[in-house]
Amino acid sequence: MTADQVFSIVNPLALVSWGLLVVLPGRKWVTDVVTGLAVPALLAIVYTAIIAVNFFGSPGGFSSLPDVALLFSNQWLLLAGWTHYLVFDLLIGTWEVRDAQERGVPHLALVPCLILTFLFGPAGWLLYQAVRKRGRVPFYG
Repeated sequence: MTADQVFSIVNPLALVSWGLLVVLPGRKWVTDVVTGLAVPALLAIVYTAIIAVNFFGSPGGFSSLPDVALLFSNQWLLLAGWTHYLVFDLLIGTWEVRDAQERGVPHLALVPCLILTFLFGPAGWLLYQAVRKRGRVPFYG
């Protein structure tokens, strides 16, 4: 299997999971099983396997930006980095849904946060921090 083929599996899997968070947020099986455990675990297994096979002995590293660029010039390690983002962003999105439900944040106020978290992880989390304090999206209602 090539890195492109693995990418074509993990990306849609994450996208479907995000769709479930947006469309079926109140279903416990979504947040407790699918997005809170099963999909992140599966992606973490893929990530770990890629790292185990490709990381050691590869040029580059984490000590400078040029070293990171060199590390990610390996397509498999780039895929590992992308999968890393998919896992952690999905876990943050799942936490946002759970936290919003506990706090009574309207789901419509949460949806922009989920979309932003999916696309730009930390920015979505930051927006959710504002929403959870106010119960709505700042500047929109």
